[in-house]
Amino acid sequence: MKQAATGTLLGLALGDAMGFPTEFHDMASIEAKCGPWRTMTLPSPACVTDDTQMTLALARGLRTALGRGRLTPSRLAAPVREEFVDWWRSPDNNRAPGMTCLKACSLLSREERRWQDASQVGSKGCGANMRVAPLGLVPGVRDDERSGAAQLQSALTHGHPTALAASDLTAYAVHLLAQGAAPGELIPLLRSHARDSRTTYHRHWLGDLAEHAQDHSPEEFIARGWDECLDVLDRLEAALGTADPEADPCLATGAGWIAEEALATGLFCFLMLPDDPAAAVRRAACSSGDSDSIACLTGAFAGAHHGAAAWPREWVQAIEYGDELLAFGELWDTNA
Repeated sequence: MKQAATGTLLGLALGDAMGFPTEFHDMASIEAKCGPWRTMTLPSPACVTDDTQMTLALARGLRTALGRGRLTPSRLAAPVREEFVDWWRSPDNNRAPGMTCLKACSLLSREERRWQDASQVGSKGCGANMRVAPLGLVPGVRDDERSGAAQLQSALTHGHPTALAASDLTAYAVHLLAQGAAPGELIPLLRSHARDSRTTYHRHWLGDLAEHAQDHSPEEFIARGWDECLDVLDRLEAALGTADPEADPCLATGAGWIAEEALATGLFCFLMLPDDPAAAVRRAACSSGDSDSIACLTGAFAGAHHGAAAWPREWVQAIEYGDELLAFGELWDTNA
């Protein structure tokens, strides 16, 4: 068995750790600090950022929810909210977390406040889709449940419709690759999902979230997000036609600070180097934008495709939170 869940979770953490020292730096600074991208090494110690911390928070909340039965909005929202607030309060939350997550989690900590009232509907930062991979991995979840749950976990902090759509697409991409989809099939499958979902507002999962924005209807609200994701998928496909692994990937598909660009640039690095997961993560980490989140997503996609064997043993032994990542991977791989 390729152990797709284990490969995904390790890959995202390894990408996160490799991109941690390069975030906020330009290419000249990165190359001076880390050397040529093809020979980049995992930092020592291999510390991760809030990307992996929040992925594990979602994984814990998801495990609690599924322990109570089928995935439903009420079963998911409460434990994930609790885990996000615990992360916000943790002394280990010192890895340059995003302001949207910090503000939303502060509001979520007030128990009397509905989560829809805490959601930041103006933010489409990548802080929601960089953590969503567990929803592409857990077994026994229907497609509609995965889609709704991916959007709900995004909306707890990032309520912009593009953040919702990008989280949905990211979870779906992980799921497709874990289930054996070929890299060359991925963009058409993601585009088809985006088109089919374009005017579907998951009220069962999102409640009245859309009413907190300025759109004329929930359908108009969610279509706005899917349209931006469809545009970036077109940009991704065009970039792959002239891809140069030696160039900064952010020049092709965006710097990754916003959700749809993080998805596209993470996919770009993976799809440029689909047969070399370590090289794909190195290329993503050696980028001028949100390097840790881009490499986190690239590692998740590469790990879902190749499985646990994708990653050098010495990297796996060194990564922070390795025991918990391996435990979730074993849980979901065993029950797949």
